[in-house]
Amino acid sequence: MKKQDKYFLIIGRIASIMSVLMYVSYIAQIIANFQGQKGNPIQPFVAALNSTLWVLYGWMNPVKRDWPIIIANIPGIFLGFITGITSL
Repeated sequence: MKKQDKYFLIIGRIASIMSVLMYVSYIAQIIANFQGQKGNPIQPFVAALNSTLWVLYGWMNPVKRDWPIIIANIPGIFLGFITGITSL
């Protein structure tokens, strides 16, 4: 494996982990929403829509399914919509 390919793989894995952590961070906002501290629903709904589009992109890739993109964005669909709904 070339050095450039190795760096590309490492960056991709780190980006996938950060994506999942970004969406998991919504859990604190969901808890606050249930406690009556309602937040703005626009950002989580946009994040959920963005995640949905990335999952579709990864799923519909004509060469092969892009599982890292799909897996990294699935939490964003659910947690984004839950956060948005609970903030209403």
